[in-house]
Parts: sequence; C-alpha cells; structure tokens
Amino acid sequence: MKIAILSPFYPYRGGISQFSAMLYTTLKQEGHEVEAFNFKRLYPDFLFPGKTQYVHADDPAIALPSQRCLDSINPFSYSSTVKALKTFAPDVLIISYWMSFFVPAYAHIAHRMKKKCKIITLIHNAIPHEPRFFDKPMASLLFRQSDGFIVMSETVRDDLLRLCPQAKYIYNPHPLYDHFGAKMEKEKACQALLIPTDKKTLLFFGLIRDYKGLDVLIEAMGLVDDEDYQLLIAGESYGDFEKYRQQIETSPAKDRIHVHNRYVSDEELPVFFSAADILVLPYRSATQSGVVSVAYHYDMPMLATPVGDFRRSIEMPGTGIVVSDVSSQALAEGIQMLFRPEKLETCYAQIKKEKALLSWNVLTDKLVNFVQEL
Repeated sequence: MKIAILSPFYPYRGGISQFSAMLYTTLKQEGHEVEAFNFKRLYPDFLFPGKTQYVHADDPAIALPSQRCLDSINPFSYSSTVKALKTFAPDVLIISYWMSFFVPAYAHIAHRMKKKCKIITLIHNAIPHEPRFFDKPMASLLFRQSDGFIVMSETVRDDLLRLCPQAKYIYNPHPLYDHFGAKMEKEKACQALLIPTDKKTLLFFGLIRDYKGLDVLIEAMGLVDDEDYQLLIAGESYGDFEKYRQQIETSPAKDRIHVHNRYVSDEELPVFFSAADILVLPYRSATQSGVVSVAYHYDMPMLATPVGDFRRSIEMPGTGIVVSDVSSQALAEGIQMLFRPEKLETCYAQIKKEKALLSWNVLTDKLVNFVQEL
C-alpha cells in the first residue's frame, strides 16, 4: 500500500514528531511504500511558547527523509503540498491532528486529495487542553473531509463522535515509545542529576503547562510528611515558571524538590526515568499522554488523576493508581499507597503484560485493515 503521512517530522521536536516517525518506520518495515510530508514552517516564532521548535544537533531523534513542503501560514504552500502528494499518488493520506491552528491547511489539502485517495485523520487531541471558542467548528471542518479516523483514547473518541456522530474510526491505545535508551542503575542516574540516591523518587516529566497540574503535585509534596520522598521535575515551561518557583520556596518539602526547567533531549531522557521510581501525572485535564508510553518502556508504575484516559490506560491494567480527584490531598495519599512494596510488585507484573499489547505493529495492522474496509 502507498501511504502518505502529513505531520511534523524531524527536525521538529516533540511527541507528535516522534509518534509520526515511529508510525512511518513500522509501516516501512512491514513492506509498505511510505512517504513523509513535513512542514517547512510549523509555528511562526511569535506563536511558539518554548525556546525552540527544533531538536538539538546532538539529540538522537529519529531522523528520516521527508518532503518539507507545508508552511502552516502560507496558503501558496497548501497547493504545492497537494501537488507533491498527487505526484506520490498515495492510496491513503494520514493527517496528524492535534490543534485547530492547522485546520486551514489540513482541510484544504484533504478536500483536494479526497477524490484521489482515502483520508485518515489521526487525532491526538480533537479539542485542545486549553480550548477556545473556534476549536470545535474548525475541527469539524477538517473532520468532514475525512473518510476515517484513528483515536487513541476514549476521551478523544467521545469528542470525535460529538463533532462527527457518523464517524468511522479505529481505537488503539498509544503504542510504546520504545526508541529511547536502556534503563540505567538508579544510583548512577541520581548521581548524574546530583540528587540523593536513597530516596523514593517521583518524576513529573514533560512540557509544563497549567492544565498539567504541577502546582497540585508541589502542594501534595508538602503534605507527605516523610523525608524519604523527593520530587524530580523535568521539562520546559510553556509560560512563566515563577509561580512554581515561589510555591516550591514556601513548601515544607522545598529541599526535596529538584527542578530541571528546560527541554530534555532524547539522549538525556533515560537518566531522568532511571532516577525515578514512579511517574506522576497530576493533570487537571487530559486525553491520553505520550509520557505514559515512555513510563511503560522503563517499567515505571504511575500515579494519575481521574481525567482523560488514565483510568483505562493505568487503572484498568493495574499499572498504577488513579486517585479519586484532582487534589493535593488525594495525590499525597496516592503517593504513599503506590509505594507500598506489595503494590509496586503488582504494578511491575502488570506492566510486563501491558507492554506486550502496546506494539506499533498492532496499530499498523489495524490501520491497514481499516483502510481496506473503507
């Protein structure tokens, strides 16, 4: 099958690029003819909240060949992207969708290509975590041009069906991000990060945004009256980090909270996940999270709030604990509960089982069968 994927790819950083690269690689390995259609410009610099959109020169990200043809804010590039796609002549075009900002480009391309091939929209988020009034109508505009959809959480599926009740879709949990390095010894990883090696270490990992609830977790650390626990915060803040810094300074646990407020490259990632014992996801809202897939790769139990798909991806398979509500008290109780030896042992056993179900081949097999049925 000839498959085109329209998405950010290398040299763009982040989970969407990583996901698309893994999908591309797996489809190639299965013998399909796959072409990556990339962005020339993803976000204008003034709209991007971080320091850079690109991977570092020494970051071992998945670098694959792609046609960099789409400029998100240049309508002339929409037509040139269509031309490049028609030259490739795919059987199916897969469009990675997560934000309504890209709908003008995506909808134009899908409309021009839908008579030439099947259009599959791979939805990371149907509605953004921090929604605006135009997100739903914009998403609907793209979805009306699509023949089918891929969703990876029940939350996204429900959002899709509210916007497009007759949508044809396949559901598949987020596959493992298994391209990162091997796990290190915890002691060596802690030494590399200059943190104590003998404490129970919680990890908050990824971009820091308000909806991810880092402030709730910092408050929870102050409620855990036990010097054996420490929190490792690793990720670039999309917004002002000062409010978190002030909160840490006034916390009873301030000496046990270690902050790396910066983008963590793929090369560094194993150090952070090797230093920690559990991953904490204190989110106020969510769909699914790619960080969960990384935690599975490193055999790491998880603690999460009851939002998005966490009950299905963590609680149901028994790979961690989902607390009763989004509060510091609930998180504090969950932290102590998860560190009980018998609970950790149960989580490790269930993680081993769950990893076998989260392969990329499972997703690609479903995808190919779905396209053939459309």
